[in-house]
Amino acid sequence: MTPEPQAPPRSKKILRGLAETVVIIVIALLISTALKTWVVRSFYIPSGSMMDTLQIDDRVLVNQLAPKFGPANRGDIIVFDDPDDWLAGSEVSNYTPNPVLEFIGLAPSDAGNQLVKRVIGVGGDTVACCDAKGRILVNGTPIDETYLPPDTAPSEMEFSVTVPEGQYWVMGDNRGNSADSRYHQDGQPFVPAENVVGTVFFVNWPLNHIRWMGNPKDVFANVPAPQGITVS
Repeated sequence: MTPEPQAPPRSKKILRGLAETVVIIVIALLISTALKTWVVRSFYIPSGSMMDTLQIDDRVLVNQLAPKFGPANRGDIIVFDDPDDWLAGSEVSNYTPNPVLEFIGLAPSDAGNQLVKRVIGVGGDTVACCDAKGRILVNGTPIDETYLPPDTAPSEMEFSVTVPEGQYWVMGDNRGNSADSRYHQDGQPFVPAENVVGTVFFVNWPLNHIRWMGNPKDVFANVPAPQGITVS
């Protein structure tokens, strides 16, 4: 008669269970690190420049793959590296990183040097303020910006610029409280494509703000392509 196999000692069962748990945790951390490094990362909103679309202290998810597959579109909300000292030194120095949030991917390690704005003009576009009704013009066509807070003027500053290829003209939705492209025309008012970290696609905190962030395509639907550029 063949003897029945003996069950492993309890201590070996515990060690095996611990080893499996460690392996699972390591794999989970590797996946999390890969996701937050190359795919999706969470950022927090430090100011009111994008209100009412994004509130102070909102957490948003950013698609970091989007810039690798093509340029941003008019209307996209993008996170980007400061192109030319847009942020005052005091703003950068006042940012206090949270190592716990950074480790789990809820905050980037370089968030103190990044901004979030909406793309209004892409390469080749002429963007100007404003028509007789106070609307921003893109390639000569006025746009009705439905994402602006009620009773907000599209811009109280007049300007007319042509966006260089591979760059963006960006503005905050809270136009009276946004130091965006308009305020840097004596330096670098445009955001180079290589500075774009990703496109905001989801608000994931606080719970009562959770929602998908789509592109307001209707706002720019009638804007023609820049002169000399054909759309396939």
